[in-house]
Amino acid sequence: MAAKVTPEEIIRYADMFAAMGSEPRLRVVRLLLSAHPDGMFVGEIGDELDITASTLSHHLEKLKNEDLVRVHREGTFLRYTANTKALEDLLGFLYAECCTRNKAVEPKKVVCCG
Repeated sequence: MAAKVTPEEIIRYADMFAAMGSEPRLRVVRLLLSAHPDGMFVGEIGDELDITASTLSHHLEKLKNEDLVRVHREGTFLRYTANTKALEDLLGFLYAECCTRNKAVEPKKVVCCG
């Protein structure tokens, strides 16, 4: 049986999903995951995804507020990384219901991406 999830955790996960609920932010998260563990500088993210600096700043702030990304200052540059622990928790929240409790999705289909 899956562990009991508190109402606070459900709110947190809903907020995390909402933060990734726009196309640019989902692209940012995927890009940062592909650059894990080093992450990327803001300029690199903008260049890669063709997002203007002001728009990208808005999206990164939303992701940071929901703890989906982390930011580290390196001199005058900001390096962003995916918060893999938070993403692991979020995926585990879904996985516990869909793949263990009622087997709506076969676990091997979630684990195997290839």
